[in-house]
Amino acid sequence: MSGPLKGFKIIEMAGMGPGPFCGMLLADMGADVVRVERLTVGDRGIDFLPQFDLLNRGKRSVAIDLKTEEGKSTLLNLMGHADALIEGFRPGVMERLGLGPVECQIQNPKLVYGRITGWGQEGPLAQAAGHDLNYVALSGAVHSIGPAAGKPSVPLNLIGDFGGGALYLAMGILAAILEAQKSGQGQVVDAAMVDGVASLMTMQYALKQMGAWKGPRGHNLLDGGAPFYDVYETADGKHISVAPVERRFYEELIERIGLKDSPLPKQNDPKGWSELREHLSEAFKKRTRAEWCELLEGTDACFAPVLDMMEATQHPHSIERHVYTEIDGVVQPNPAPRFSRTPSEIKHAAPAMGANTRNVFLDWGFSESVVDHLEAKGFIAGQ
Repeated sequence: MSGPLKGFKIIEMAGMGPGPFCGMLLADMGADVVRVERLTVGDRGIDFLPQFDLLNRGKRSVAIDLKTEEGKSTLLNLMGHADALIEGFRPGVMERLGLGPVECQIQNPKLVYGRITGWGQEGPLAQAAGHDLNYVALSGAVHSIGPAAGKPSVPLNLIGDFGGGALYLAMGILAAILEAQKSGQGQVVDAAMVDGVASLMTMQYALKQMGAWKGPRGHNLLDGGAPFYDVYETADGKHISVAPVERRFYEELIERIGLKDSPLPKQNDPKGWSELREHLSEAFKKRTRAEWCELLEGTDACFAPVLDMMEATQHPHSIERHVYTEIDGVVQPNPAPRFSRTPSEIKHAAPAMGANTRNVFLDWGFSESVVDHLEAKGFIAGQ
């Protein structure tokens, strides 16, 4: 094992989306992340074969019967060896199981108790069901994304689940672990996606209130309103992106695409943006995407082709930086960020449910006789 989190132990209550992604990040960085599965599995939404269950790569899996008092007691004992817990149930579920923060921190005062939900642990919506789109909508982000002449767009679940959720939870857990090392006390980390997405919108709130975000959706600098910060179709029906916000970069783009001597509107005058977009659209349709890459990639024109997911894995920049890897025939992104002395790594593909039960309990300090008893009684299951 390598990575800056080598030696840290994390328990992840099995769930979907942001909780597992947070656990994946910590596992990639070397933590021993143990995913706790119930013996009876409910509706998961999507069932992945282990080799495709990329959010659970690098973890170990144990199966515990949490419907029994001994199963719950066993998990509490396991928490006594952990640095942090990740759980993503509705508020109150862990408390009803007898596994809430009070019970867990009695067992382990230094435990960092990481909770991730859409709406947060309290508030009028706390108990309501929801998904990424709902949380991003309530936070003001969806309203700001999409074409000017149409409804707001549905973004991928990157903003709420993974950006405003999992990444904020990972940051909070690591900060709380550092603090616990000094104080000797753990704490609850309440990572709500509505909070995280609102935090991600900090710069947009600044732009709005200083008058730099004046127009409705699709009429502003960073929402596709500015013609020099947009996506354009090429001669072969593909697309490229340009984003030369700074004057010197904009001038380089205009020169390289052959519009230097054209009577263009001023770059930062919104009144001329419609006309400027027409000039750019016409220019970019004169060449294929590959031809624009040949002309503009690597320059200061702030350019990149719009690639699909599998094309992205084959781009020379991605290949040279080893952005992607292949494990058991499945292409996936490599860990990020990168560390110079303690590099992260993907330890292995996702295990089957309960595949590591016995080894985890032995590795985390349980005696063979105790593990044998738990297995014989059916309180734990697996290999």
